[in-house]
Amino acid sequence: MAPAPGSLGSRLRGIAAGAIGILQTRLELLATELQEEKLRLGSLLGWAAAAFFLLGFGVVLLALFLTVLLWDSHRLLALGVFTAVFLCGGLVALVTAARAARQGSRLFAASLAELAQDRELLRPEHESESP
Repeated sequence: MAPAPGSLGSRLRGIAAGAIGILQTRLELLATELQEEKLRLGSLLGWAAAAFFLLGFGVVLLALFLTVLLWDSHRLLALGVFTAVFLCGGLVALVTAARAARQGSRLFAASLAELAQDRELLRPEHESESP
């Protein structure tokens, strides 16, 4: 037996159905954001690995080339300069990575904003107005 239209039971069912619909939409948004972030990170890691490998290999070959080129006259200077350059570059990369790690992720930012907006809409009118 269904409650009569306009009764308290039908209103509560309508409110519950609306809340469940909002919750389902928000969960779908969260799942979509998670999938997008996973794809972005996978792509980023793939390109970063390729860049790291190719640039690292190229720099090592360049250092070897220049060291062999200067072998008769300044081999120790060439090795010392390349060592300093590689160590400084590594330190810069380490500091940059640490800074990026401290900044945090923007994962679920859109979902959190939507949930905050929903919370504002559901607040009773007397709470949202300031005296």
